[in-house]
Amino acid sequence: MPVEHLENTLSEQTDYALQSNADGAEQHSNGSTHHHHQHYLPHLHVHHRQRHAKFRSRLGLAAEHPVDEEHSILTVDRHNLWWPRVRSIFREPFAEFWGTFVMILFGDGSVAQVLLSTGELAAPGGNGFGPYQSISWGWGLGVMLGIYVAGDSGGFLNPAITFCFCFYRSLVNNDLLRNLPWRRFPIYMISQVLGAFLGSGVVYANYIAAIDSLEGPGIRSVPPVKTATAGIFCTYPQPFLTKVNQFFSEFIASSILMFVIFALKDESNQGAMGKSGAGKLFPLALFFLIFGLGACFGWETGYAINLARDFGPRLMSFVVGYGPGVWSAGGYYFWVPMVAPFCGCMFGGFLYDLFIYTGPESPLNSPYFGLKRYFGVGPSVERPTTSESERKETLAKDAV
Repeated sequence: MPVEHLENTLSEQTDYALQSNADGAEQHSNGSTHHHHQHYLPHLHVHHRQRHAKFRSRLGLAAEHPVDEEHSILTVDRHNLWWPRVRSIFREPFAEFWGTFVMILFGDGSVAQVLLSTGELAAPGGNGFGPYQSISWGWGLGVMLGIYVAGDSGGFLNPAITFCFCFYRSLVNNDLLRNLPWRRFPIYMISQVLGAFLGSGVVYANYIAAIDSLEGPGIRSVPPVKTATAGIFCTYPQPFLTKVNQFFSEFIASSILMFVIFALKDESNQGAMGKSGAGKLFPLALFFLIFGLGACFGWETGYAINLARDFGPRLMSFVVGYGPGVWSAGGYYFWVPMVAPFCGCMFGGFLYDLFIYTGPESPLNSPYFGLKRYFGVGPSVERPTTSESERKETLAKDAV
């Protein structure tokens, strides 16, 4: 339901409730308090629904929060519960926060276990508790489980992916939300970065004794120091890479990521999943995609492919004492995993839509490859609204 339509409906309901409240007050003057409260509570209910819808729309969120009707707090007997009200307003940002939080727990946790246990003779095989592939497993599982946690928000977990869905898919394939997604991007991005920041903080707290054992109490170092542990939390490039090499490594991995995600979400692409997209298997498919990226493209730069995943933990490592080296290491590499994922994901999405995708919501399937939509380039072309199209189709059928 469009926000404007919802607000108009709620306004009508409010007027009705106010009139009913007045009637109830008149009855109350005649000694009937029961009817007064019956009418007053619906008025409060409608009032809270209207405020709720307006607040969410300002954040770029749908007017109605994604929750089962029987769980909704927008009922007469639950409208005055303050935390359920807050949760219903910020449900999707909270989902992105906790989804990214879970992703970082498993991803950074796997790096910590492999790095800190290297050479442990007590481990099976006598050489630590995990090879490099354990890191690919950890990140794959983290992404899969994070998507399950953040399902109500879309499970983006990555500002670059969120940006691409805003640009190429209007965030959701829904005509009623076409005017909302760009306003939604900032709060999603903030939620993702905060989730990564706090998730890496939990990993640091869990492994602080092991870090002290390896580096020494109070000593914190960054690569290329041999005993550096900063790489647990964010990515650092191999020392032989030039800046171009660093950027291209992140760019190509991000391009593959976005290209395959669009394929998995394309309901018109039969692929191996049938003509319905990956559907409920999407998180599992992402597990294999992330595992493959780590196994094939992870060594040179650590395949950050995600601003939130890299910047949030990098900031956390700076706060806990790793020092300014977290920014200057690798020739001030820190900006590469912030910029390259956006460039790579945009390129990967462009390739998929240019050569494979046929859906009308992609700007590449509109006049002048979307330049008209975003920049006003080209002659004015009026696209019929959904209601107009349906009306014309109905008229044509009637004529037949």
